Amino acid sequence: MATVKTLVCLANSRKIKGRCVAGMVDEGSGQWIRPVSARPNREVSEDERQYADSTDPRVLDIIAVPLLRPQARSYHSENWLLDPHYYWQKTGRAEWDTLLTLEQHPKTLWTNGHSTYHGNNNRVLIEQAHTLPDSLKLIRVDCVTLQVHTPGDRFGATRKVVDAHFHHAGCPYILRVTDPEYEKAYVNKPEGSYKLSESFLTVSLGEPHEGYAYKLVAAIIERAKI
Repeated sequence: MATVKTLVCLANSRKIKGRCVAGMVDEGSGQWIRPVSARPNREVSEDERQYADSTDPRVLDIIAVPLLRPQARSYHSENWLLDPHYYWQKTGRAEWDTLLTLEQHPKTLWTNGHSTYHGNNNRVLIEQAHTLPDSLKLIRVDCVTLQVHTPGDRFGATRKVVDAHFHHAGCPYILRVTDPEYEKAYVNKPEGSYKLSESFLTVSLGEPHEGYAYKLVAAIIERAKI
């Protein structure tokens, strides 16, 4: 029998073959929940996450989600198996003041010190990741710069990507953006840097990949747009 959890949606991000949806329980406990499917990569399909009117959940929607049971997997402790037989239900919208009550203040975004060529503090050794208690953070930054570039251009690749440059607790980060709205809006712009003002960022640790778990900006919530 399904258990219904009401969440403030804080991510509906791009994932291979689907989406990664996550939110905090709307009761002030600070509990994160990531509804997942029973498929190997646990991505959520369009049919599994939609409302009865066939629309897709948006960041800041307050959503009643039918869930079957917790399904923690290593550092993805927030995972809950979704019930695919029921629609999700939108019950409201959160405001900036709501985010202030949900804001987290980690000293670091998990562990730092491992970076890719184009990133900064953007990945965690998988051996370290398996010791971590969680994989989702909601942080507030004074500003964030989005960089549109083609990381593989030296090798003939033409796909542009969007990276987020920001500081948190005095540490610099450059993380890949998987927020589909911002990714779509900026990847079609000319290569360059675009500064955003005060924002909340949902930062997620992705699935294991070649010995690392990568830190991703799963959602950007600009104060100026609320």
